[in-house]
Order: sequence, then structure tokens, then C-alpha cells
Amino acid sequence: MSKPLAGHPAEEAPFSLKAILPPLLAVVVGMIMVILDGTVVNVAVPKLVDFFHSDLKTIQWAITGYTLALSAVIPLAGWMTDRFGAKQVFVTTIIMFVLGSALCSIAQSAAQLIIYRVIQGLGGGMVAPIGMAMVFKLAPPERRGAIMGMLGVPMLLAPALGPVLSGWLVEYATWRWIFLINVPIGVVAVILGIAYLPKADHHASKKLDLLGIILAPIAFSMLAYGVNEGGSVSWTSKGAELGLIVGGAALILFILVELIHKSPLLELRVFRSTDFTRGIILAWIMQASLFGCMLFVPLYLQNIRQFTPLETGLILLPQALCSGLAMPISGRVFDKYGARPIAFVGLTIIAVMLFLLGRIEASTSLYYIMPVLGAMGFGMGLSMMPLNTHVLNAAPRQWVNRVTPLTTAMQQVVVSFAIAGMTGFMTSRVTDHMTEAGQSANPLTAAVQSFDDVFILSACLAAVGVVLSLILRKPKEMQVVSGEEGKPDPSLMIGH
Repeated sequence: MSKPLAGHPAEEAPFSLKAILPPLLAVVVGMIMVILDGTVVNVAVPKLVDFFHSDLKTIQWAITGYTLALSAVIPLAGWMTDRFGAKQVFVTTIIMFVLGSALCSIAQSAAQLIIYRVIQGLGGGMVAPIGMAMVFKLAPPERRGAIMGMLGVPMLLAPALGPVLSGWLVEYATWRWIFLINVPIGVVAVILGIAYLPKADHHASKKLDLLGIILAPIAFSMLAYGVNEGGSVSWTSKGAELGLIVGGAALILFILVELIHKSPLLELRVFRSTDFTRGIILAWIMQASLFGCMLFVPLYLQNIRQFTPLETGLILLPQALCSGLAMPISGRVFDKYGARPIAFVGLTIIAVMLFLLGRIEASTSLYYIMPVLGAMGFGMGLSMMPLNTHVLNAAPRQWVNRVTPLTTAMQQVVVSFAIAGMTGFMTSRVTDHMTEAGQSANPLTAAVQSFDDVFILSACLAAVGVVLSLILRKPKEMQVVSGEEGKPDPSLMIGH
């Protein structure tokens, strides 16, 4: 099953769904495990505080450390893949993630848990970008939307299923199982990966981008840290200022280095493609509106309506199921018509549903909330993977290994800023509503009104995305010109 990196192997051999399903399953199992783990710990935080006799700020570092580790290694995924091979790196990172999970499950102190979560993050950071690149290369162009849509199912299902699983385990078993459950899943992912993932050619770049390897982890992890501190503590706190200043300076230096290096760590020259740039900007807008909002729906359900984490997860379940239902539809439409019609419809649904969420009150019936969330999930399923596939289609095939880490790393930053920005916006709106109400102010009413304001802001972002979706077009098939060892010619990007 050896597949060369250059050329178009998927076009040279007849497509076989039977042949692509086993490697696709290997990637999906690995990705769903890692993405699931990004949400399960949030629910368990109060239990962890009590168990370790610690404080909230300390335990929060189990989440922050994981996020920083993810952000640090994502940019290295492309270089690692080119140097050691996609299959080898994917399987190794899954093993490292499983090891970190097993260690987390036996942690005896808060400090141990934080260290083991960092190990988890170092392993899990590369899984998504490498997995997406492998599946993209395996899928023939005419079936890419459908295949990538299948890959998108865990990306949308896992965040919604995480709270359900975690809430049940924390309530009826023990918090240790939210980590221990990764071990058997990870073992299955490793076995499937070794057995079915194709071996890809790999080579060391002639000129190692050493500065990029140093600057990228500093830039993305410090930005993530600064945004996390700004959103949770204060934008004027020392942690936020240090993270944003160091991260911002490192990012500027990193961009300059990448633009002049002949073998860059992340292929920023791909932005010369207008199709890529349009697609990635639209993807960022969608992610900012969706992921910022997805944080506040559970907060509303738990803080305002007093639902338990398990009940909250069950209420959110229709959103996940409708996302999965929409994925196959979006893939087929994308393959036939491109990203524009399906992105327009999906983002329109998202915008309308977010506006409807902006009308909820403290006593709004679940018969209103759950269908709205389900419809929003359907819109997410329609638009998310077609946009991601459109972005990858707009890049030269030989650059995919360097483009998926770029898009994943930037998504991490965009989502972090969206969540922090919306958290700050909501806090300020609570103050404004309390001030407007004067002595008759009700904190609960002010909080509900602030949730509504956040949902309306998210809806406005989605509406901007609806307008921008109209300028999408099917990317032209980009030629791959072999210079040195199959390196694509950057001049192909100019004017595209």
C-alpha cells in the first residue's frame, strides 16, 4: 500500500472504498480519542480540586498545560512527517498520548497530573494535522469531499460527547476513568495504524529550518498562554502581557523566517493563492463564531438552568447527532458543486440559529433550545469539512504536510482569541446590564441578557461568513512542478 508523496496516485489507480476504509478508521479512532480528551477534563475540574485538596487555579493548569503542549508541537507536524514519515509519526504520537493518559489515571498529586497532561498534549498535538494530511492524500479528488466528511465526524461528535462521557464517569465511577478509557482506544488506534496506514516516502530537508523549529513552539504556546491568562484573569495581568508580547514577537520573527527560508517549517507562501486565503479567512470566522459560542451554551445550561454536567451533555447530544447526519450530505454536495453552495447554506443556518439563541431567557423551554441546537449542529456539519477540504484543495498537493499544521495551529489561536474575547465581552455586558437596571438589578437577569448578547455577537460573525461564502470558487487544479526532489515551484502560486 505504499503511496508516493509526489504526483497523483489517487488518480492513477481506480478508487476503492474498501481499500480506503481501514486507514480512514485508523485515523478516525486516533483523532476521536485526542479530541474527546480536550473536553472531558473540564467537567471533572471540581472533583479534581476536592480530590487533590488543591485550588481551582492550580487544577486549571491541567487544562492550560495540555493546551500549551498542543500548541507547541502542532507546527512541527509537517517537518516531522517529511523527516520520519506520516505513519511512523502518527503511531508514535498516539503511543505517547496513551502513555500520558495512563500516567494521568494514576496521578497522586496535582503537580503529577499537570506534568502527565503535558505529556498527553505533546503526543496529541500532531494527531489531527497528520491524520488530515494522510486522508486527504489517500482520497481521489473527485471523492475528496465525501472522504474528508467521514473524517469530520469525530471532529464534531467528540466535543459534544465528551461532557456526556465525562459527566457519567465522574458521577457514577471515578475521575481516573476519563483518562484510563483512552488506553484501550489508543491500543486499537495503534494496531489499526500499524496494520493499515500506508507507508509514505520521507526525506530530510536539505536545509533544516532550525529557527522555525525554535520560534514556532514559542510563538504559538506563548500566544495560547497569554490569551488564556487574559480571558481567565485579566488582559493587564503579568501572565497575559508576557504571553502576548513574547508570543507576538516570536510570531513576527517566525513569519519573516518562514518567508525567506527555502524549506520552511510552515508553508506560508500558500497564502499567495487567493482561493486558499478566501477559504481560510472564512474558516476562521466560522470557527470564531462557533467555538466561542459552544463554550457558552453549556455555561448557560449549568450556571443559569442548574443542570448537571451529564444532563448538559445529553441536552447537547442532538447538536452532535445532527452534525454527524449532515457530514455525508456535505461531502457529496462538495464533490459535485464545490464549497460555495454548501458553505452558504450551512453558515446561513448557523447564523439564524444563533440569532434564535439570542432570545432565550432563564425559563426558556428545552423544547425550544434543543431543536435550535440540533439545527445549528446540522449547519456545522454542512459547512465545516467542506471549508477545510476547500482550503487543502487550494494548496499544492506536495505542500499538504506543511499546510495542515498551519491551519490547525492558526485555528488554535483563532479559537483561543474568540473564547477569550467573548468571555471579556460577556463580563462587560453583565456590568452594563446591572448598571442600566440600577437598584432593581437582578444578577440572574443580567447574566441571561449577557448570554443573549454573546449569541447575537456570534450570529453577526456567522452572518459575515454567509456574505464571504459567496466569493468562494472551486480552486483550479494546481500543477506540481518537480524542482529539487519534487519541491513545488512557488511561482505557481502567483496570480492563482
